[in-house]
Amino acid sequence: MIKNSKIFFSLALSALVLICDSAAASAQIKLVTQKVSLRDGRKFNLNLPADYEIVPAAEGLRRPRFFARAPDGRIFVTDMYDLTDNRRGAVYILDDWNHETGRFGAVTPYLTNLKNPNSAQFYTDENGQDWFYLAETDKLTRRKFTRGEKKPTDRKPQTLAAFPDYGLSYKYGGWHLTRTIAFSPAGKIYVSVGSSCNACAEKEAVRATVLEMNADGSEQRIYAKGLRNAVDIKWIGKFLFATNQGVDHLGANKPDETFYALKDGADYGWAACYQSNGVVFADPQHRRKIGCRNVPAAYAFFPAHSSALGFDYFDGAETDQAIKNAFLVALHGSTDKAIGSGYKIVIVRKGEKTQDFISGFLQGKTVVGRPCGIMRIGESSLLFTDDHSGVVYHVRRKGAIAEFAAAPEPKSKVSEIVNTTTTAPESEPKTKSCFGAAIVLAALLRLIF
Repeated sequence: MIKNSKIFFSLALSALVLICDSAAASAQIKLVTQKVSLRDGRKFNLNLPADYEIVPAAEGLRRPRFFARAPDGRIFVTDMYDLTDNRRGAVYILDDWNHETGRFGAVTPYLTNLKNPNSAQFYTDENGQDWFYLAETDKLTRRKFTRGEKKPTDRKPQTLAAFPDYGLSYKYGGWHLTRTIAFSPAGKIYVSVGSSCNACAEKEAVRATVLEMNADGSEQRIYAKGLRNAVDIKWIGKFLFATNQGVDHLGANKPDETFYALKDGADYGWAACYQSNGVVFADPQHRRKIGCRNVPAAYAFFPAHSSALGFDYFDGAETDQAIKNAFLVALHGSTDKAIGSGYKIVIVRKGEKTQDFISGFLQGKTVVGRPCGIMRIGESSLLFTDDHSGVVYHVRRKGAIAEFAAAPEPKSKVSEIVNTTTTAPESEPKTKSCFGAAIVLAALLRLIF
């Protein structure tokens, strides 16, 4: 009996080790070169996994940013026009989707003459009314939405909140123009408002925060503060996640660009505190009496100046193992090309080293793209914006098909905007539990002898 047990446990342990080794090997994703051809004649190579393909799904935009899915299934995208403070922004409808080619047949202006529109979302209230929400630099508005409309049928939008909109030029100063919206499963609105500077004591409490309010704009409060510029925010499971931009005065190698699972009431330390290699430090130029002891560490972090922007989470039953239970995060890239950090889309799991998913947007001194917003549209497919070249890309596992069908009937207090997940991101990498099981088996084997 002991002999049989020995054989059984030895085989089980060997099999488990092989599985672990296989999982570890599969985690090391090999990227291959794929050619991209744009309508304007530009051709260049990008690097992505061999079993994925990349297609320019919509072209001819100016500075496309973030996506929103309407209750009728159509995809909307914001466009900030350029890097200046302007009123030439727009919201477009990406229409006539061809699932075989992975391209949109039409790009239709929905709203124009907007002040730096970074984010839009849809929400269906408890009475079944659909709403379109828009975040511009100076305000958050909403208007009634009619499914299938090409232009707003509600021409009297409600202003739910006003934001400071003064400062230096976005291109040459530290003023942050973007405002981003997210809805929680409970129907609360969250809006990120960036700082007015690189590092300073703000005059308005609303700066460098994420705000919370009801769907009608009432009961506004600060949900989290000390975030220099939380460019993208999104509810995933039970958590409000946010990318955040670090300060620019600490050199080329610090601070980290950070990714947080935000906590209600938390202070993330800007401008007195920063993070480097996952550790929180006090900024010697901007100290505060309370110090940095209680500043939460990031869920994940990225190289300095890589500019983490959009993200989404992939947890479908049939999702490719390379990105399953992981975030894809767009690293927009450093403004100073000589630093060269970012310019890629990376795979993020808590506690694991990030891996490249798509790279090659910076080639020597030439920028061929800057990834910005990410939207999951299938279990192993996504859209992302390139706000440098004005392109929306479709990336999919070869053979995958993404359909934009009409959304289900409205549900009380449930947002119909994004593909929210049903499970929260794992707190520990799978490989740890795999080797943990191997250790347990080894211990049992030793007990037998």
